Amino acid sequence: MNLFRHRLSGLSALVLLCAAAGCSSADDTASARVPAPAAKTATVCENLDGALPSKVDGLDRRDPEPASALTAGWGNPAIILRCGVERPEKMSDTEADGVEVDGVGWLLEERSDDSFRFTTTLRTAYVEVTIPSGRTGNGLAPLVDLAPAVKRTVPEGIAD
Repeated sequence: MNLFRHRLSGLSALVLLCAAAGCSSADDTASARVPAPAAKTATVCENLDGALPSKVDGLDRRDPEPASALTAGWGNPAIILRCGVERPEKMSDTEADGVEVDGVGWLLEERSDDSFRFTTTLRTAYVEVTIPSGRTGNGLAPLVDLAPAVKRTVPEGIAD
């Protein structure tokens, strides 16, 4: 019986030691909700995934969890791309802000956490890029890096 008490207190001490030392089973990998588009859109997104650059805004590609051809990421905090997302409600707003970067149109949304979300317009799949607040200083540089791949693999048109 004393042995059990010692094991329990030893386990408690280990937990406290880990907490004090900053032990964690989680790493700093970003996460992103994976879209669930129709098969035709998923194929377009898979083609985009194969064409994406290894660096965006000078940051190495570090895809978010869970792994999917519909999501990609660069850096930490991560610039996150999700392909096959739903049409944003903001696209119906006639006062919405938009930008064009190297022939690709984007809806611009500033979010409450000072990050920016861009979603392609007039393409057969909606591609969303989120730039975290700590990375917004370079303006549209991430979109400049992503535009060639989007232009080459996501045809112009209206998404379903």
